Amino acid sequence: MCKISIIVPVYYNEENLLPLYADLKEKVVDRLKGDTYEIIMVDDGSKDKSYEVMQQLAKVDKNIQIAHLSRNFGEHAAILAGLSLCSGDCAIRKAADLQEPSEMILDMVAKYKEGYNVVLAVRTDREESASQKFFSNMYASIMKKVALSNMPKGGFDSFLIDRQVVDHLLNMSEKNTSLMGQILWSGYKTAEVPYVRHKRAAGESKWTLSKKIKLFVDSILSFSYFPIQCITGVGIISCIISVIWAIVLLCQKFIGRITVEGYTTIVILILLSFGIIMLSMGVVGEYIWRMFDATRKRPPFIIEDLRDKEEKR
Repeated sequence: MCKISIIVPVYYNEENLLPLYADLKEKVVDRLKGDTYEIIMVDDGSKDKSYEVMQQLAKVDKNIQIAHLSRNFGEHAAILAGLSLCSGDCAIRKAADLQEPSEMILDMVAKYKEGYNVVLAVRTDREESASQKFFSNMYASIMKKVALSNMPKGGFDSFLIDRQVVDHLLNMSEKNTSLMGQILWSGYKTAEVPYVRHKRAAGESKWTLSKKIKLFVDSILSFSYFPIQCITGVGIISCIISVIWAIVLLCQKFIGRITVEGYTTIVILILLSFGIIMLSMGVVGEYIWRMFDATRKRPPFIIEDLRDKEEKR
């Protein structure tokens, strides 16, 4: 028997909340066998009637806890707020827009009971436009290659994490980062549950292009120093090419192919200066990355399981 906390970040979802609760009640709550539950809805500064609907639901079900943020801090901040309020043995992020089948929560709980600390709801397909699929898959692919090698192929939005992982996420207290990236970075024992993302039934998505770009930039800068490596690589290549080209120009000058006075000297100085500047930027960038990495105060290690000497006997 365990207690399940369902975290629902809410942003302009007044049309979806009543159907969402009905769906959760039918497909999850009524099917729990001996387990208890709580639903924590966090309004991320919506300007519609979302919070009013949440208040109505809280009166209907005593297991619903609601919170209203002072302004729009972003979905990941809303999820963290929900995690800080939850009291369950495990916590599940559930979208409010009904694009994820609620019954997958039971599959995630089943995996959790098998001993997994993290269960990811992985998208195998999306009932959305080709452009949405393309950008989503591209994001997951880039993250997998340059930042987090354990990123699922189709990417993920929803997840189940146990109490140990919840506590670690709350202790990180990072800003301008990706909560999903933190979960993958932590390296806990992970399972996956596949699902098909449905087309949005009501309302309009507030997941704008600018927010997607910010997530991409935050994810890359928080979990990869690939951009710094690129600058360093360009600096090294520039220096090598500059030296080679300088030698070529000197040879041409000595054999009389370059007759313009001062041309060789000026070009060599420009090439060498460019190479040195790019290499210097790379070196400085490496130092900056290390300072940035230190200021985040991520733990240098995470102990997943510990058994003392008495237990081993």
